[in-house]
Amino acid sequence: MQHLITYAKERRYELASPSRLESSSSEQTTGRQLQRVLHYSMTPCRSLQGLRRSDCVLHDVDCDEVYPGIYIGDAAAAKNKTYLRMMGITHVLNAAEGCRYGQVDTGHSYYRDMPSIRYMGFPMVDAPTTDISRYFHVAAKFIDDAISCGGKILVHCLVGMSRSATCVLAYLMICRKMSAVDAIRKVRLRRDIRPNDGFLQQLADLDMELKRKNLYPY
Repeated sequence: MQHLITYAKERRYELASPSRLESSSSEQTTGRQLQRVLHYSMTPCRSLQGLRRSDCVLHDVDCDEVYPGIYIGDAAAAKNKTYLRMMGITHVLNAAEGCRYGQVDTGHSYYRDMPSIRYMGFPMVDAPTTDISRYFHVAAKFIDDAISCGGKILVHCLVGMSRSATCVLAYLMICRKMSAVDAIRKVRLRRDIRPNDGFLQQLADLDMELKRKNLYPY
């Protein structure tokens, strides 16, 4: 009897564990699953970027290189032209373009005195109801163009956690063939990201779309 009780407890633990939940849901990606992955992912490790973090403190910005040549940052990083020049940024993707609360009021004209920078902006607010998926492929292409030509791109929103992070995750899925789970874990190694629940669901939908089209290598 004791043996059966112990076995039952072990089974309950296995079924409740994050890894078990992920594997059991591997065929159907959901926003809830990605929420768990985000919650249980490793705390960002910035030890390899100590110098760059010192630069961030010096210039009062919040920015991290989350993938070779791809930086996620806040509004302060996007508006600090001295910092952008020092970092060698060649492309800027503003995932929060606009003048409303929670948006960042930059644009092509803001970087007029920096001809080396190519700019793209999406007028989005950070809300679960925002359709960010409409920008997934155009954002992925813009990011890929920047990386392919040997450039560096800053993808930002207001605080660099939700809209910008979602665009980078979509790029990793579309162009680097990562699953949504792998993309989240990859970025979380370098930065604390927190896409809202609506964005996570849209990433889950993208994940399923790419799986249906056999665009993943597995």
